[in-house]
Amino acid sequence: MTVVAVIGTGVMGGPMARNLATAGFDVRAWNRTAEKARALAGERIVARDTVTEAVSGADAVVTMLSDGSAVRDAVADAIGSFGEALWIQSSTIGIDATGALERLAAEHRITFVDAPVLGTKQPAEQGRLTVLASGPEEAREPCTPIFEAVASRIEWLGPAGAGTRMKLVVNNWLVGLVAALSESIALARGLEVDPLRFLAVLDGSPVNSPYAQLKGKAIAAGSFEPSFALSMARKDVGLVLDAAREAGIEPDIARAVARLMDRAIERGHGDEDLAATYFGIG
Repeated sequence: MTVVAVIGTGVMGGPMARNLATAGFDVRAWNRTAEKARALAGERIVARDTVTEAVSGADAVVTMLSDGSAVRDAVADAIGSFGEALWIQSSTIGIDATGALERLAAEHRITFVDAPVLGTKQPAEQGRLTVLASGPEEAREPCTPIFEAVASRIEWLGPAGAGTRMKLVVNNWLVGLVAALSESIALARGLEVDPLRFLAVLDGSPVNSPYAQLKGKAIAAGSFEPSFALSMARKDVGLVLDAAREAGIEPDIARAVARLMDRAIERGHGDEDLAATYFGIG
């Protein structure tokens, strides 16, 4: 397997394409905003103007787009050109959209691998993502070199759909942590407690979290350059809420997080980092 088409070369897909090229793959890049794909062009990366051009003759197709509709729109007219390419779907799109795309792949006799990733901009650039892979057993071997090029950890979780379900569970934990952290820092300031001292008390204790330290220091410093945009995180919370309802669970915490995020977005922070959930407090 030598040719990989990367469909979606934004914050995550762009670095993934670069790392695939560094690992020796010939990469064909496509993005809805063509300039983002063209900016990658160089040794082993060629930008294509259409998805059909990108996927034709490829050994594998990686989709990394904003949501399920974007993925379906991108591949709808090109899926007949996949040939025998393996389809690795790495966007976070939720349970229903994953199922719909798996059925679409089956209609065209395409091997479909559900493989969302954990990590944001910096881990993507460093090739240190975690892949939550799920799909047919026979796909594991051809997928492994691709995953190893972009990730430091690969978790195979079962049939297609298992990766997406795990991603939603992890994301629910992550956004809940950031919301609780945001409220705790707001409380610290209200009580005239230094937020950095609060984080220092956490550090080294059983209740510490490296992610809490990372986002807490960003909040304390007022630094919200996006590693994972708040608006995209809110999209993911919506997917968590949908999944919880289908599972018969009352997602009280996720609902509260959604309200905080909506308030922060209404206040103009949607394009900032997930840590900007802080602006939804109060």
